Amino acid sequence: MTRFDYDDSDVVVVVGSGAGGGTVANELCRRGIKVVVLEAGPHLTGEDYHQDEWQAFGQMAWTDPRTTSGSWRVAKDFPNLPAWIVKAVGGTTTHWAGACPRFKPHEFAARTTYGDIDGANLLDWPIDLTELEPYYDKAEIKMGVTHRHGRPPLPANNNYKVFANGAEKVGYRKYATGPYATNAEPYDGRPASIQDGFNFQGDKNGSKWSTLVAELPKAEKTGNLDLRPDSHVAQILHDASGRATGVLYVDRNGTLRRQRAAVVCIAGNSIETPRLLLLSASAQFPDGLANSSGQVGRNYMRHTTGTVWGQFDKPVRMYRGETMAGVIADESRLDTDRGFAGGYYMETIALGPAFFAKFVAPGAWGPNLTEIVDGYLNTAGMWIVGEDMPQETNRITLSGDTVDQYGLPVANVHVDDHANDVAMRAHGLRQGAAVYEAVGASRTIETPPYPSTHNLGSCRMSRRPGEGVVDRFGRAHDVPNLFVTDGSVFTTGAAANPTLTIVALAIRQADYIATELAATLA
Repeated sequence: MTRFDYDDSDVVVVVGSGAGGGTVANELCRRGIKVVVLEAGPHLTGEDYHQDEWQAFGQMAWTDPRTTSGSWRVAKDFPNLPAWIVKAVGGTTTHWAGACPRFKPHEFAARTTYGDIDGANLLDWPIDLTELEPYYDKAEIKMGVTHRHGRPPLPANNNYKVFANGAEKVGYRKYATGPYATNAEPYDGRPASIQDGFNFQGDKNGSKWSTLVAELPKAEKTGNLDLRPDSHVAQILHDASGRATGVLYVDRNGTLRRQRAAVVCIAGNSIETPRLLLLSASAQFPDGLANSSGQVGRNYMRHTTGTVWGQFDKPVRMYRGETMAGVIADESRLDTDRGFAGGYYMETIALGPAFFAKFVAPGAWGPNLTEIVDGYLNTAGMWIVGEDMPQETNRITLSGDTVDQYGLPVANVHVDDHANDVAMRAHGLRQGAAVYEAVGASRTIETPPYPSTHNLGSCRMSRRPGEGVVDRFGRAHDVPNLFVTDGSVFTTGAAANPTLTIVALAIRQADYIATELAATLA
C-alpha cells in the first residue's frame, strides 16, 4: 500500500472518502497526482457488513455526539442524531439507496425562478445545467446508472408494482424503476444485483456503486493513493499568506499528526465540513477558516421529506428486492400553483421489521403501534423527497457545551421548517396516500422525517464572495488552495437526490485542480 511522507508538500489531502472525496481522489490519482485521503472511520468491506439493521447501524453510522436545536421534528424525535451518515471508508455511498435524478434547468436558478420568498435565502448557482451536463454524463457512466447510456433497468419488485399501479391510476406518467446506480447486469467489475434487500446495510454483494467498491480501489491501482482510515482531521493549517499548508489529524493510535499539502479538499459532508472550518479559526481567520462572509455553516438544507406507508389485505413483502426500486417524477416539475415553490419525488422505500417498528410512528405505543406492525407483510412504502428552502438561520455551529472524544466542540444542527417546506410535505403526503388508496389500501400511515441523509448547503457556491463560501469550482473565496468537495457547496437543494450531482461536481473540480497544479508546476 502506498504511503507518502508527512512532510510531502506535493500531495493533495482529501478529508473524507464519500461521494465527493472518493471521486475527486480517484480522478486526481488517475492524472498522476499524489493524494492522501484521511477518513475518520474504519475500512469496512463487504465481508464485514451485517445484514441486520441494528447491527449495521451501529457498525456504520456516525454516532459521535451532536446536538440539535430549532423547531424541526427531528430535534424532538432524534435529538442526538440529526443525520444518518456513515463513518467509514466510502462514506455514505455505502449506505445510500442509489437514486440518481439530475437537477432540472430551473433548479440552478432558484432565486430568478421562484422570486423573493419571505424568509428564504435564495441565490442562483454560479453554474447552470448546460455547463454541468457533460459531467452528469461522465458521472452516470462511471456509476453505471440504470436507464442511462444503454444501461438496463432494475427488475420491478412487489413494492414497485404497487407503487407504479397506483401512480397510473391517479394519473402520473413519469414513473420507472430508476435511474439507480445499482447494476441490473454486471458492469465495470461489479456484479448484478441479487435483489437481497440490504443495500442500506453496505451491500455485501457490491452491485451498488460506492466509492468503497469503485473509486478508491481504482485510485489505489495507480500507486498515487495513500488511504488512511481511522484518521480524524481536527484542524486545517495555513501560512501567513492565507494558503492552506496541511492538516492536523488524530490517527488510529490517538497520535496527533501533521500532513503537509499542496491542496486541501474537504469532503466531510454538510455538517462536519463547516465544523472543521470553524474549528480551524486563527488570528488571521478569527471567525473560522474561509469565513470572511460569515456564511460558513449557514443555509443548511436537508431536503423536505416524509414517508407514506400503504397497508393492504394481501402480502406485499416490500423487503424483497432493492430497498429503493422506483421513482415517480411527476411532482418534481416547476408548478407554483400547488401552493409552494420547488418540486419533489416519490421513491419506493422498504425497512425491515425492526426499523419499521422503530420509525413508522415515533412516539406511538400499545395497540396503535402493534396494529401497524402486525400489518408489516402487507405494507408498501414510499419516501417523499423535495427541495427545501435555504435559510440563513438554519445552520451548523459549534456546540457550547458538548465535546467529542478528542475534546473538540461538536456540531450543533439548528433547523426551523420554512412554510414552503411544510406545504410541500403536506402535499406529498396527501399524494402518496392517494397513490396507495387508488389500488385499494385499507389504511395509509404518515411518518414524519427521519434523521437527515441529504445534508446540503452550509458552504454554498456563490459568484460574489460575500454571499457564499466557495466559487463555481468549489474553491474557497478566501483560501486559494482550499476546496470543498461535497454537498456543502449546493447553493440550493433542488428536488433530486444529491449524490449524482456531488459526483459530477467532483469530476469537474478534479479537472480544475489538475489544470491549476500543472500551471503551478510548469
